[in-house]
Formats: sequence, structure tokens, C-alpha cells
Amino acid sequence: MFPVILAQGIGNGIPIGAVVTTPEIAKVLTRRSYFNTFGGNPVSTAAGHAVLKVLEKEKLQENAFVVGSYLKEKLNALKEKHDIIGDVRGKGLLLGVELVTDRQKKTPAKAEIAQVMNHMKDMGVLVGKGGFFGNVFRVTPPLCFSKEDSGKICC
Repeated sequence: MFPVILAQGIGNGIPIGAVVTTPEIAKVLTRRSYFNTFGGNPVSTAAGHAVLKVLEKEKLQENAFVVGSYLKEKLNALKEKHDIIGDVRGKGLLLGVELVTDRQKKTPAKAEIAQVMNHMKDMGVLVGKGGFFGNVFRVTPPLCFSKEDSGKICC
């Protein structure tokens, strides 16, 4: 297992970072001196703790799995209807929709993604763009996103 490094989102905008790893890997840090500018900042630490409490209390991790699975299913249904969707991938509420002009060759649909993104913006839906060729929508709604919300943007 490799460590997972987290930042910004876990503090809901407050500067904070975290490393999630195995006890064996973490033990190495006990034999080293470690220092950083924001290390142990009490305001950031309190914000991070509050975020973790809300995540647990509102079961947002479970919600991300349930709603993300539902949204991915709906996006895959769109893939069956539209040849421009080459792939739907991701987990939870971090999904990617790859647009291609040719599914077999996986030719990136660069011009089309810009057009679709502008149309979505006009409809009030903001998505990010990523992928090596800039042809993948990043669908990353907030953790409180519901199945009902999914229906408003998909299908």
C-alpha cells in the first residue's frame, strides 16, 4: 500500500494536509525530525477535526459511495446512447467522462468537450476538465450531493 496524501478539501477551504498510510510506514517518521510552516496550526487543526466530525455524523463517505455509484450508472447509460462518450470511470463522487470522436481509436474530442462544457455552464452546471488530452469531464460534486441532485444534471 502506498501513502495517500490529502490537502485543501479535508479542511473545507482551510489550509490543512494529511497523510494516510500503514503503521509500518508511519513508524519511520518517528525516527526523523520533521518541521513545516503550518505544522500544528491550532485553527487548521480545529477545522480539520470539525470536518471529520461532520463527515462521520452525516455519513458522507457512505453517501459518496451510494450516490456516486448511482451517478456512474446513469452516466454509463448515457454512454450506451451517445458514441461520443468513450469511457466513464472513477469511484464515489470523483468521476470522469471521457469524450472521443472515435471509440475504437479513443480519439480525443477536444473541440466537442469545449462546446459541451460551455453549454453545461449556460445550464448552470459547472464541471472540470482533465485527462492527458483535456477531453475528460471531471464530475466532482460535493459530498452532500444526493440522487435527486444527480437527476438534475444527468439523464
